Amino acid sequence: MSVSLAPAVLPASSEVLRAEVRQFLSEELAAKRFVPGCDKWLGGFDLEFSKRLGDQGWLGMTWPEAYGGHGRSALDRYVVTEELLAAGAPVAAHWVGDRQSGPSLLRYGTEAQKLDYLPRMASGDHFFAIGMSEPGSGSDLASVRTRADRIDGGWRINGRKIWCSSAHRVDSFILLCRSEPPTEDRHAGLTQFVVDLRAPGITIRPIHLLSGEHHFNEVIMDNVEISDDCLLGEVGSGWAQVTSELAYERSGPERFLSTFPALVALLQRLGKAADRGQRVAIGRLAAQLRALRGMSVSVASALDRGDAPNVEAALVKDLGTRFEGDLVEQIRLLVETEPEYGAEDELNRLLAESFLHMPGFTLRGGTNEILRGVVARGLGLR
Repeated sequence: MSVSLAPAVLPASSEVLRAEVRQFLSEELAAKRFVPGCDKWLGGFDLEFSKRLGDQGWLGMTWPEAYGGHGRSALDRYVVTEELLAAGAPVAAHWVGDRQSGPSLLRYGTEAQKLDYLPRMASGDHFFAIGMSEPGSGSDLASVRTRADRIDGGWRINGRKIWCSSAHRVDSFILLCRSEPPTEDRHAGLTQFVVDLRAPGITIRPIHLLSGEHHFNEVIMDNVEISDDCLLGEVGSGWAQVTSELAYERSGPERFLSTFPALVALLQRLGKAADRGQRVAIGRLAAQLRALRGMSVSVASALDRGDAPNVEAALVKDLGTRFEGDLVEQIRLLVETEPEYGAEDELNRLLAESFLHMPGFTLRGGTNEILRGVVARGLGLR
């Protein structure tokens, strides 16, 4: 077995789109509608900004027009997300829904679910969180203990989920539950549901970052009753469904561009005064960045063809998130800085944001250690 990362070239139409996105972002910055930041796909929650992206047709880009989408390619969507991340724009509100919840609904949802959720998501009027991980489970997703028990006309949910980004602000999440008692096959008996986060019986508790920011949450479900209409896909097919999301979650440019605005700020500070050592270090970072981008675009192209590049996506996530942290460390060594959260100096502010978010880079989306196991199995090494 092998990993396939065939070179992919963005079409000319995508570059035209890139110019449109840059113009939009330039106008947003000129109007002071946002301040560029690091890791803003997690921490930059701005409903109005996401709504404006929806007005531009840049949410749900790859979804069929019948469901409120725009029928564009995954490579077109890649260009938009890349430019938003590079600009440090506040995209957290729509990120999960646009990246993976929408595609899951499109693939497994009923016609009624597609017509209900997708148009509202594409217009920036309905937002999603993830309901996968659980307390005490680490990256062992198959150890799910949240239960879904059948009741008349629906299901009763009991359990806990953790690391649910923006669950206190968004509308719904796709929940992975155990719908049958555990057996020797740990992947059997799992089912997904679309759940209203404001439903009776749901309690959302904040989990604060080192910076004091509130993005993550623990979601507690105590006898939450949902109808059969909330079932996503087939009963017992949850494992196959949830793992199909992972290529979307792990391979995007957010896995290596979270700290990119800090690199831009470094270049602006150094200008033409950079010495040889600084130039060499920046050249190495640029080479790594170019290689990661090529890998990520390759995965986007594979998704466009309808492939499921889960191993390749795991590789992008492992290498990319390590690069994000290495970039911050390199900047710290290259120039004298005084990182301070909220500092007036842009580089100092962006470095502080990066340092405080950095511990999560290699954890979220599956720990890198787990992902190396995925790659090893894909290569037939284990």
